[in-house]
Amino acid sequence: MPPVMSITRTYAFCAAHRLHTEQLPDDVNQTIFGKCNNPNGHGHNYTIQVTVQGELDTKTGLITDVNRLDQIVQDLIVTRFDHQHLNFDPAFQALTTTGENLASVIWDLLVDRIPSGRLEKIGVVETRDNFFEFVGDQKSAIL
Repeated sequence: MPPVMSITRTYAFCAAHRLHTEQLPDDVNQTIFGKCNNPNGHGHNYTIQVTVQGELDTKTGLITDVNRLDQIVQDLIVTRFDHQHLNFDPAFQALTTTGENLASVIWDLLVDRIPSGRLEKIGVVETRDNFFEFVGDQKSAIL
Protein backbone atom coordinates (compact mmCIF):
# COMPACT_ATOMS: atom_id res chain seq x y z
CA MET A 1 0.00 0.00 0.00
CA PRO A 2 1.41 3.42 -0.94
CA PRO A 3 2.21 5.78 1.94
CA VAL A 4 -0.32 8.40 3.00
CA MET A 5 1.12 11.90 2.94
CA SER A 6 -0.01 15.52 3.00
CA ILE A 7 0.74 18.55 0.87
CA THR A 8 -0.02 22.12 1.86
CA ARG A 9 -0.39 24.84 -0.76
CA THR A 10 -0.45 28.53 0.11
CA TYR A 11 -2.58 31.22 -1.54
CA ALA A 12 -3.22 34.89 -0.82
CA PHE A 13 -5.93 37.49 -1.22
CA CYS A 14 -6.75 40.89 0.23
CA ALA A 15 -10.20 41.56 1.66
CA ALA A 16 -12.06 43.91 3.97
CA HIS A 17 -14.55 43.08 6.69
CA ARG A 18 -16.25 44.42 9.78
CA LEU A 19 -16.58 42.28 12.88
CA HIS A 20 -20.18 42.82 13.84
CA THR A 21 -23.20 40.66 14.53
CA GLU A 22 -26.84 41.72 14.40
CA GLN A 23 -27.46 39.28 17.27
CA LEU A 24 -25.86 41.74 19.71
CA PRO A 25 -26.50 45.42 20.43
CA ASP A 26 -24.07 47.95 18.97
CA ASP A 27 -22.41 48.71 22.33
CA VAL A 28 -21.73 45.00 22.95
CA ASN A 29 -20.33 44.61 19.42
CA GLN A 30 -18.02 47.56 20.15
CA THR A 31 -16.91 46.02 23.45
CA ILE A 32 -16.22 42.57 21.97
CA PHE A 33 -14.71 43.56 18.63
CA GLY A 34 -13.14 46.94 19.48
CA LYS A 35 -11.50 48.73 16.56
CA CYS A 36 -12.44 45.80 14.27
CA ASN A 37 -16.09 46.90 14.68
CA ASN A 38 -15.42 50.12 12.73
CA PRO A 39 -18.53 50.75 10.57
CA ASN A 40 -16.25 51.40 7.58
CA GLY A 41 -14.54 48.04 8.00
CA HIS A 42 -10.83 47.29 7.76
CA GLY A 43 -8.69 45.06 5.59
CA HIS A 44 -6.27 42.15 5.78
CA ASN A 45 -3.78 40.48 3.50
CA TYR A 46 -4.99 36.94 4.08
CA THR A 47 -2.83 33.88 3.52
CA ILE A 48 -4.72 30.63 3.04
CA GLN A 49 -3.20 27.21 3.56
CA VAL A 50 -4.95 24.27 1.91
CA THR A 51 -3.75 20.86 3.08
CA VAL A 52 -4.63 17.75 1.06
CA GLN A 53 -3.96 14.24 2.33
CA GLY A 54 -3.79 11.16 0.19
CA GLU A 55 -1.91 8.12 -0.95
CA LEU A 56 1.26 8.80 -2.85
CA ASP A 57 0.79 7.87 -6.51
CA THR A 58 3.70 5.54 -7.20
CA LYS A 59 3.83 6.56 -10.88
CA THR A 60 3.84 10.35 -10.43
CA GLY A 61 5.10 10.65 -6.86
CA LEU A 62 2.24 13.07 -6.16
CA ILE A 63 -0.70 13.10 -3.76
CA THR A 64 -2.92 15.31 -5.89
CA ASP A 65 -2.83 17.23 -9.14
CA VAL A 66 -1.30 20.48 -7.89
CA ASN A 67 -2.09 22.44 -11.06
CA ARG A 68 -5.76 21.50 -10.83
CA LEU A 69 -5.83 22.25 -7.11
CA ASP A 70 -4.29 25.68 -7.73
CA GLN A 71 -6.89 26.44 -10.41
CA ILE A 72 -9.76 25.30 -8.17
CA VAL A 73 -8.58 27.47 -5.27
CA GLN A 74 -8.02 30.40 -7.62
CA ASP A 75 -11.52 30.05 -9.10
CA LEU A 76 -13.48 29.31 -5.91
CA ILE A 77 -11.60 31.26 -3.25
CA VAL A 78 -9.14 33.87 -4.50
CA THR A 79 -11.30 35.26 -7.30
CA ARG A 80 -14.36 35.29 -5.04
CA PHE A 81 -12.79 37.07 -2.05
CA ASP A 82 -9.86 39.12 -3.40
CA HIS A 83 -10.44 42.87 -3.00
CA GLN A 84 -13.97 42.29 -1.73
CA HIS A 85 -15.79 43.18 1.49
CA LEU A 86 -16.50 39.83 3.16
CA ASN A 87 -19.59 41.13 4.95
CA PHE A 88 -21.32 41.44 1.57
CA ASP A 89 -20.52 37.88 0.44
CA PRO A 90 -23.58 35.56 0.54
CA ALA A 91 -21.66 33.01 2.63
CA PHE A 92 -21.55 35.51 5.50
CA GLN A 93 -25.21 36.56 5.52
CA ALA A 94 -25.76 34.63 8.75
CA LEU A 95 -22.13 34.51 9.92
CA THR A 96 -19.80 37.02 11.55
CA THR A 97 -16.74 37.51 9.33
CA THR A 98 -14.27 36.11 11.86
CA GLY A 99 -11.18 34.18 10.80
CA GLU A 100 -12.78 31.07 12.29
CA ASN A 101 -15.83 31.43 10.05
CA LEU A 102 -13.71 32.28 7.01
CA ALA A 103 -11.75 29.04 7.45
CA SER A 104 -15.02 27.10 7.73
CA VAL A 105 -16.49 28.76 4.62
CA ILE A 106 -13.35 27.99 2.62
CA TRP A 107 -13.54 24.35 3.77
CA ASP A 108 -17.15 24.12 2.59
CA LEU A 109 -16.26 25.61 -0.79
CA LEU A 110 -13.37 23.19 -1.37
CA VAL A 111 -14.18 19.93 0.42
CA ASP A 112 -15.94 18.27 -2.53
CA ARG A 113 -13.69 19.77 -5.19
CA ILE A 114 -10.26 18.29 -4.39
CA PRO A 115 -8.87 16.58 -7.53
CA SER A 116 -7.56 13.52 -5.64
CA GLY A 117 -6.91 12.74 -2.01
CA ARG A 118 -9.05 14.51 0.54
CA LEU A 119 -9.09 17.93 2.13
CA GLU A 120 -7.31 17.58 5.47
CA LYS A 121 -7.45 21.13 6.84
CA ILE A 122 -7.68 24.82 6.04
CA GLY A 123 -5.42 27.42 7.61
CA VAL A 124 -6.10 31.16 7.53
CA VAL A 125 -3.43 33.68 8.47
CA GLU A 126 -5.19 36.96 9.13
CA THR A 127 -2.46 38.91 10.92
CA ARG A 128 0.94 38.27 12.43
CA ASP A 129 -0.84 37.17 15.62
CA ASN A 130 -3.98 35.46 14.24
CA PHE A 131 -3.88 32.02 12.63
CA PHE A 132 -7.04 29.93 12.32
CA GLU A 133 -7.19 26.25 11.45
CA PHE A 134 -10.29 24.30 10.50
CA VAL A 135 -10.78 20.56 10.06
CA GLY A 136 -14.30 19.66 9.00
CA ASP A 137 -16.04 16.53 7.92
CA GLN A 138 -16.12 15.23 4.39
CA LYS A 139 -19.90 15.70 4.14
CA SER A 140 -20.49 19.39 3.75
CA ALA A 141 -22.93 21.74 2.09
CA ILE A 142 -21.43 23.79 -0.70
CA LEU A 143 -22.04 27.51 -0.26
